[in-house]
Amino acid sequence: MTITKKIILLCLTLALGTLLTLISSVHFEQEDITTSTAIASLPPVEVEKEVEGEQAASFYKQLSGELQEGDTLGQALKRHDISSTVRRQILSNLSKCLDFRQLRPQDKYRIFIDEQGDLVRCEYEADPLTLFSVTRDKESFIAEQNAVTLDVKVAQAEGVVSSSLYAAFAKQNLQAKLIYAFADIFSSRIDFNTELKKGDRFKLIYEKYFKDGNFVGFGNILYASFTQQDGMSHEGYYYHSNKTAAAHFDANGQELGTSFIKSPVPMGRVTSKFSWNRKHPILGVVRPHLGVDLAAPVGTPIMAAADGKVVFVGRKGGFGRQIILSHASGYRTHYGHLSRYRKGLKKGNRVKQKEIIGYVGSSGLSTGPHLDYRLENAGQFLNPFSQKFKPKSVLAGDQLAGFRQQISTLSRFINSSTKNEILSVRQLTVQPEEKITIL
Repeated sequence: MTITKKIILLCLTLALGTLLTLISSVHFEQEDITTSTAIASLPPVEVEKEVEGEQAASFYKQLSGELQEGDTLGQALKRHDISSTVRRQILSNLSKCLDFRQLRPQDKYRIFIDEQGDLVRCEYEADPLTLFSVTRDKESFIAEQNAVTLDVKVAQAEGVVSSSLYAAFAKQNLQAKLIYAFADIFSSRIDFNTELKKGDRFKLIYEKYFKDGNFVGFGNILYASFTQQDGMSHEGYYYHSNKTAAAHFDANGQELGTSFIKSPVPMGRVTSKFSWNRKHPILGVVRPHLGVDLAAPVGTPIMAAADGKVVFVGRKGGFGRQIILSHASGYRTHYGHLSRYRKGLKKGNRVKQKEIIGYVGSSGLSTGPHLDYRLENAGQFLNPFSQKFKPKSVLAGDQLAGFRQQISTLSRFINSSTKNEILSVRQLTVQPEEKITIL
């Protein structure tokens, strides 16, 4: 063979090798792309992946979408290139475990179809913790609600108050849900309307839930502390067991919650205090003001200060729209100047502490939106912010021992010197019908 022919043959060999490498690269890149979830409005993507632990025998299509406003699931399925037989299989089997009357817009679904066009599996996600599925099992289908696995990240945050608790939390990029949950822990011990001062400090250790890498919501606040400028320190540890309802307790095992919370509007601003001699802002006469005025935007929710019974709901003179609740031991609470009542609330209803009963307004004789809140006992009105009430419960025996063990476990987080936001990560499997706290 001449030198020229050898050079030509070598060039052809190199070119063929390069072409094969490019084809192989394109093939692998396409496989990487097809592992992503298809969007309902785009053509279906063929993927190969595991279904319920068994490797699919061949490539199959994965379709996904969301219910639109006014959709039925049947209507949503018709938008996909699947047979009427597959649609019937999905609907008839899902109906065994899913109440179709509970379907809502933005509910998500995923459908897996094999290369013969037969159903392999369908998943329906009503919310991040509620997943239903229909899975082919030989000649039949299994319909069930599935357990959901979450990543639980234990996080920490702390800060200093300069103007308001809300502003202090916002400075640490903490969402409003956490602010209200934190304030709620101390709602029987601290009045954040009147006792907050510049320089007060807070700290909390809390849970963040993630599913498939996406943030789902906040879990429990495991530890909360609030240290006031005068040196008074408040701490709350989350604890629950099969004998103790979930609550926050101080280091001695006394529940922070008492029979009455201090304020029905935790983030309101006090504009008028309890007084026996106050000049009325509208009438101009000096007379007793036997309650506390809490200014807040119209529509701000108002909570029941304690467990009780509705004894009055309606209009009452200068108080405008008013609710009166009766409680144990001869106590009554009065809520005036409301914009509206909770839907369906009426005389005789039983309410639980912190249950929403109405909304801030400016009805009656009022210069602006606020709540007139009053506490009465045996016919005598009391300053609601100066009363001391007993804890709802006190841990003892085995429950106290279990609580102290939990404090010991939490101490490694509380006393940690790290400045990292995330302190630990673990997995949590939520079984069907299991209830967990998500803020």
